[in-house]
Amino acid sequence: MFRGIFTLSALAIGLLVSNAMGSPMADTAPQPVRASDSGGILVAQNGNVDVYYDARGNRVLVDAETGKVIAIQPPQTRYDRRALRRERWRNLGPVENDDYYLDDPPDTARVRRRRLDEQGRIIEPPADGYDPYGDNSVEAFPEAPQDDGGYGNTYPEAPQPAKPRTIKRQPLDEASIEPVAPAEQAALPPKTGGKTTVDPSLSLGARQDIAGLQVLLDRAGASPGVIDGRFGSNVDKALAAYNEITGGNLRSTDAVGIQAALAQSGGDAFASYTITPEDAAGPYVASIPEDYSQKAQLDRMGYTSVTEAIAERFHMDENYLKALNPDANFNRPGTIIKVANFGKLVAKPVARIIADKGKKEVFAYDASGKLIAAYPATIGSSDTPSPSGTHTVSRVALDPNYTYNPNINFKQGENDKVLTIPPGPNGPVGSVWIALDKPTYGIHGTPDPSKIGKTESHGCVRLTNWDARELARIVSPGVTVEFVD
Repeated sequence: MFRGIFTLSALAIGLLVSNAMGSPMADTAPQPVRASDSGGILVAQNGNVDVYYDARGNRVLVDAETGKVIAIQPPQTRYDRRALRRERWRNLGPVENDDYYLDDPPDTARVRRRRLDEQGRIIEPPADGYDPYGDNSVEAFPEAPQDDGGYGNTYPEAPQPAKPRTIKRQPLDEASIEPVAPAEQAALPPKTGGKTTVDPSLSLGARQDIAGLQVLLDRAGASPGVIDGRFGSNVDKALAAYNEITGGNLRSTDAVGIQAALAQSGGDAFASYTITPEDAAGPYVASIPEDYSQKAQLDRMGYTSVTEAIAERFHMDENYLKALNPDANFNRPGTIIKVANFGKLVAKPVARIIADKGKKEVFAYDASGKLIAAYPATIGSSDTPSPSGTHTVSRVALDPNYTYNPNINFKQGENDKVLTIPPGPNGPVGSVWIALDKPTYGIHGTPDPSKIGKTESHGCVRLTNWDARELARIVSPGVTVEFVD
């Protein structure tokens, strides 16, 4: 009995399973696609449709609920979506209670269109390119004027500051021969972050009006020595020579006359100069030893700093240059500093030279006997006096070596051997040697221009390097040199 019941139960279960497995097969059987009378697609279930495209470009519509393909649309049978949008736009009309339907995009578009129409800002969409997400209203504000593709700018341009003219740099060994004199007044140098160490006592008593007088004298060929902004014997001698050269009667207290003479001879007494990379690079030596045997071991008796080189190039005292530019970084190229505008050098040939020992001054005359230049000088000493009488120039050497011979000249320190000291502006004879027909004597430069006219020499005639170079240019062998007491 139980065996019969079990057999009947198993048979019933088998029939149920076979029916369940056969049902999906029946659902997946291909069915014809039916179109509605209006040309639309009849969609089963709740109307959710997934759209796919096959390799041939056909659009395949699939029921999202059952996964059943409900339509296949070739490309040529698709709806014109742009036409439908334009038709829907034209069919949008006013409805009652618009605010109740603003959650529906078509209603929102209709309400927005009506409001823009009331404001007079509505424009028709393009015939073939309406963008439902674009803004079809007229710009409420005019377009800003454009300037070279940028934003509009109605502000006037700021005035550009005048660029100061600068002096063209020349090589150090030729800077005092043919300088380029600036013609504009220099502005105060900018603060550059690097300060020059200046002893406050160095600028005491220095005045720019006195420095202006020194510049005027230098321009006329009446050298005051270093331009340092101070009165002294060198300025007094130069002023007397200036009046003889110009035929005037200028006084050091005549501020108006000095300014007028400056204006006529080249402009303001000071000008701006931009430090170049060559200025900052040098080369420079760390220091110049006092002992001649140590000097002889150097490669060159060059400048020791940028300030020393620039001060000599512009006929200035180094400390006065620093005092004029207390905030300038002389070691940085591009720094603008204030320098003396000393003008052009004397160019007329010299026919006769007088070395006045009493006045400590050298006078240069042309062939007609007219004074054309005067220089403060250091001429001999009691231990090594200078020559007397009349001599002649035998040769001129620029940037010469110096031969030290204790058997002929003086003895320096404990050096009792002949030494050759290399050339350079800081050598014993500076950067110029104008040899006389009397052996070992001549007119030369100096490594200490601020001491000219205030110290003694070893029998020769000592000038500043720039004055010696100027004289070397206008003198020639055979010119007479007369020493007077």
